[in-house]
Amino acid sequence: MKKIEEELSLNLNRVNFVFKNEEIITECLKNHGGVSLLGEQYGPFEKGNKYKLKYFLALPFIQNEVLKLNSSEKCDNIDVQRYAINERDDQKLIHQLNIYFLNRIKEFKHFMEIDVKRNHKPKVDLDRYNSYTTNIIDSRLLKLLRLSKAELSLDDEKRLSYAEKLLYRRLYAIIKAWRAFFLSIN
Repeated sequence: MKKIEEELSLNLNRVNFVFKNEEIITECLKNHGGVSLLGEQYGPFEKGNKYKLKYFLALPFIQNEVLKLNSSEKCDNIDVQRYAINERDDQKLIHQLNIYFLNRIKEFKHFMEIDVKRNHKPKVDLDRYNSYTTNIIDSRLLKLLRLSKAELSLDDEKRLSYAEKLLYRRLYAIIKAWRAFFLSIN
């Protein structure tokens, strides 16, 4: 069982790595000359302009208040609440446009923490974010467990995020073996 856990954890980290290499849209808060890193130049940035950067590159600039997430990229407690309510109210897994939406929720929690630390948002917003995230994960996990009793239809497969597909494959194999063991005649 430990091998399955380690392999799943490794694969989930790989998916998160891929997400961190996705581009996000940022907006410059203050002029900055940019930085050079390993022969690559990032910046200069001009106040008010929008920039597309990979998430992992944008993060230090956001942490240092040079850039901020563009409003089209935001994922705060209100967005997470909307996801949670939709999942709660629908018996099927809801298809999300972004296949990395769970990674987005996981990673963008960092921005909520920064906003709370800087007193841009009240701590209760971060608490709600965490609560709604838990609701989404638990709701989708229960639906995924129900689905893992059988092979996925193409329609159901489209509704899964990358991380959920990894979990589904393992659950399906384990449940199939478990059922076969008890249903076989020896």
